[in-house]
Formats: sequence, C-alpha cells, structure tokens
Amino acid sequence: MTQEKTPSRRDQILQALAMMLEEDSGKRITIAALARQVGVSEAALYRHFPSKARMYEGLISFIEETLFERITRILDEQQEALPRCHQIMTLVLAFTEKNPGLSRLLGGDVLTGETARLRQRIHQLFERLDTQFKQVLREAELREGRRLAMPASAGANLLTAQIEGRIAQYVRSDYRHRPTEHWEDQWPALSSHLLRDSAIPA
Repeated sequence: MTQEKTPSRRDQILQALAMMLEEDSGKRITIAALARQVGVSEAALYRHFPSKARMYEGLISFIEETLFERITRILDEQQEALPRCHQIMTLVLAFTEKNPGLSRLLGGDVLTGETARLRQRIHQLFERLDTQFKQVLREAELREGRRLAMPASAGANLLTAQIEGRIAQYVRSDYRHRPTEHWEDQWPALSSHLLRDSAIPA
C-alpha cells in the first residue's frame, strides 16, 4: 500500500524539473543540476529519459492531460457558452498560478535553445485551446439562439490571447502578478463583447 503512494522515479524527476523551473527563473536547467536535485546520478536520469527534451515533453503531456480532462468535464456539466468560456479560462489561469514552473514552460521562454519540437508542442496546446473556444462560441448560435458579436475565430483568439498574456505577465514579474488577479472583475467586460441576443422579429 505504501509503495503505491510513493511517486515513481520518473515522476520524481518531472516534479524536480518543475520545481527547478520555478526556483531558478531565468537560468538554464542542466542535467547535472537536475540530477543533484533528484539525488541521483546523471546516468540514472538517462535511464528514465533519453534527453532533457523528453523530460520537458513529459511535463507538457502532464499539462495537456490535466487541463483537457477537466475541460471535458466542464463541457459535460455546463451547457451555456459564456459560463463554459469563463470556467475554462479560470481553470487554465488557476492551474498556471498554482504551478509557476509549468507556467514558464507554457510561456515558452525556458524552451529557448531547445528543440523546435518542444515549442511546437506548446503551440499545439494553445491551438487546441483556441479550437475549443471556437467550438463553444459557434455552438452558442445553435443551442442558445445567440449571435456572435465577432467571428468565432476572432472571439476565440481574444480569449486565448488573454490567457497567454496573463501567463507571460506572471512569468515576467517573477510570479508577483498572479494570472487570476482582477480576473473576476474583468471577465464581465470581456464577455460582453462575445455574444449578442438575437434580434426579436417585429
């Protein structure tokens, strides 16, 4: 029973990497430093991950699985477009706030000099979010009889850009400006520009 509660060595490595991303803001993570953090040899790290890129990919996969599993739950439980968008955005912002090291990964700065494949993975994650917002906004016309105030692609981009901007601000401020700061006050202004009620025929 106790063994099941103990993180695997692979998970320990990923947790240590996330912690170093948070604590060593602006510094390049080396395999040697990571091995010291985990308390193992560099050879032991390579037995679990063939490269540092694979470690970053492990963290990106964790982010994707965590966020999109919860987004699916939101879509199942909530049928209206604006509450869906609000809950999805709040989820992502709260997740990055609770995981500062992962926010650096999402911000992309830590991937400078790393393989292009990693930057593409982050790009695809945000594209997937953008696509989800597009779908929610388009469904509002069918389900709720609402009209889009702007094309669905433009509305989705507005929401995704909000998320990316808040993450960037969080990382740039060394985690002082929280992604959820002022969010509940700003959402009503943002959401009011997404959908309109359909005109009632005379």
